[in-house]
Amino acid sequence: MGAVTAAIIAVAGLVIGWVAIEMACKPCLDKGRQAIDRSLNPEYDPDDDDDDHNNNIRAPLNPNLNPTSDS
Repeated sequence: MGAVTAAIIAVAGLVIGWVAIEMACKPCLDKGRQAIDRSLNPEYDPDDDDDDHNNNIRAPLNPNLNPTSDS
């Protein structure tokens, strides 16, 4: 009977630990899962991904600055 109790306590501890990690690292895990989903999607084209301007590495640092203005 002691082994069954120890096994139940161990499984409950693993479940509680998993839930705690999921809650603590939710933003990072969500971004990682989205990246995995995109990489596994055969119809995903990175060139068509223009809706995410905040993470665009080639975006100008100050998009409102007009370098050709005469001011």
